[in-house]
Amino acid sequence: MTVASSRPTIAIESLGLDQGALLLIRRALARVPAGSELAVRGSAPGWDDHLMAWCRQAGHGVRFERDADGASLAIVRRSEQAEGRWRGARDSGPARVDALHPPADEAAPDWGLAARGAQVEAGSPAFAFALRRRHELWAHTAGDLYRQGLAAQWDPQTAIDWDTPFELDDGIEAAVVQVMTYLIENENAALLVPARHLGQIHPHYREVLQCLALQCADEARHVEVFTRRALLRGHTPALSTAGGQASLQTLFEAPDFSVATFLLGVLGEGSFVNLLNFLHEHAPDPVTRQVARLTARDEARHVAFAMAHLEYRLSVEPELQSRLRNAVELRYDTLASTAGLNEEVFDALVLLAAGGCTPDAVARGHTAVQGLKGEMAAGRRARLARLGFERAEAQRLSDLHTRNFM
Repeated sequence: MTVASSRPTIAIESLGLDQGALLLIRRALARVPAGSELAVRGSAPGWDDHLMAWCRQAGHGVRFERDADGASLAIVRRSEQAEGRWRGARDSGPARVDALHPPADEAAPDWGLAARGAQVEAGSPAFAFALRRRHELWAHTAGDLYRQGLAAQWDPQTAIDWDTPFELDDGIEAAVVQVMTYLIENENAALLVPARHLGQIHPHYREVLQCLALQCADEARHVEVFTRRALLRGHTPALSTAGGQASLQTLFEAPDFSVATFLLGVLGEGSFVNLLNFLHEHAPDPVTRQVARLTARDEARHVAFAMAHLEYRLSVEPELQSRLRNAVELRYDTLASTAGLNEEVFDALVLLAAGGCTPDAVARGHTAVQGLKGEMAAGRRARLARLGFERAEAQRLSDLHTRNFM
């Protein structure tokens, strides 16, 4: 039998299949509709046997004919099941521009680590990602927040003038060290809570994955700069209390991603932004002021992600609100017997706002810290209202928030 002239034909000549000829064959087959044929002419030793073995493995049919000159040709029939390059391949979610097509409602386990929109070969292993449903983790602004955060990254070594000369009274320096010690343990929690969830998020939702990874990097940097400021003048870290540790432990015990994000990002880090702004305003030295300004900017972005995620999830799952309410109440009950905010931290904040130890100065400092607590409470109420809580309920839940601020 001779080969029909209308059939597409490629010549691999003396190139063996183990020398790259398969690349040419696969590319040519990709241009042939499923069920159609491709003629292959070759002259390398054993090329026909190698081609038969590959076709069996790939699911394509193959037979041999003669051309008009009597030379042997392989006729490869592309598999009817070939929907793409791979047998049984299917799209791993929207394949077009992400901005126009959001991720799938649920990521299939066998999409695994594939890029969103890639074709995933049948038989790929399933991955046990606990967070693989969009409503459980999505935030519409995650991609924008990631890009903003990436552009706003700063190097602790160069962004802060560590060698700036300044002189502080020993008591004021000790107050700075105590506040930095408190900030470090809280930022350790703010790093580890999202880190716990990173490995559970299906990479199909890469914007959230990237946003949280950058958030962890931010918190790691914050721990570094708070530590450097605490040790800058030869002091060692100050007091960490059992009450403070107990308050932070409850963040690790939050039952799922959304509840943890609510307690940490909406309530805790939201109040932390107020605290860092307070430190920026009342910093007794330029290094502390720079540290507070840069870290507050990062924390505001973390709060923005938390709010965006909770607003999205509540829009598709309004009943989540009762779980958030219960989480605040449970945390309050758990911490009812603890001392709350470290007294040394409170006194340190008063002293930093006072700038001295005279009665008049301390009175001003105390008033300033009470004002800080009022700002924290007002911010929590506003964020809770944005999430749909009634005014009285927002007030009640804000009042139940841990006295440890975070």
